[in-house]
Amino acid sequence: MRRPPLTAVREGHRALETLVVGLTDAQVRAPSPLPGWSRGHVLAHLTDNARMFARLAEHALRGELVPTYDGGTAERDAIIEATAGRSAAEHRTELARQTVELETVWDRFREADWARPVTFRNGSIGTTVLARWRETWIHAVDLDLGLRPDDWPEELAAHAVDFLLGRLPAGTRLRADDMPREWSVGDDDPTTLVSGRVRDLAAWLAGRTPTVPPTAARGLPALGPWPPHPTPTPRASR
Repeated sequence: MRRPPLTAVREGHRALETLVVGLTDAQVRAPSPLPGWSRGHVLAHLTDNARMFARLAEHALRGELVPTYDGGTAERDAIIEATAGRSAAEHRTELARQTVELETVWDRFREADWARPVTFRNGSIGTTVLARWRETWIHAVDLDLGLRPDDWPEELAAHAVDFLLGRLPAGTRLRADDMPREWSVGDDDPTTLVSGRVRDLAAWLAGRTPTVPPTAARGLPALGPWPPHPTPTPRASR
């Protein structure tokens, strides 16, 4: 795998840290746009997401393949619930600490190391960098502190469309109005054409509110579930 976009991900980290600089305890406790989650839950998830990816990276450097969470999604959810109630200052401190630890681990990777396998989405360390890129910018919107999909980098939006394309039914084609990109799902002769700005296409596919909703002649198609974890690729025995 080629070197992932580390600089772009770090820029997302800095944007997130800037976003929460003035966060108050009352804002932390307030509901986020995600059902059942406060802003504190979103911050707890972003913080633990960084810790989890750093853990996978540390083990991958040693040639070890470990579960994303030893206790599965139940462990992940328990960590979020247990830490969502931190004060604003505690959230800022812990988010910054875990982000630094993640970036520090990444700094130790050489070119060939990005292909090291991990259990997260049965991918590689390189794909976890892309996942962190998505998580950072998408959940920054979920904090509802002024950052919107229009603030996403164009490259991030195009990558998000690539990743989320599987939510669309076969026979759908997406066309970006503001860049020379099209995406097709499972059919060379599409029956549905959806057009819009790339950031709006990405926001719609991610289940967030686009600034200008994409359009289709017969209405937008229904979105399927978030992309499932791919089936692991069998690895040769040694």
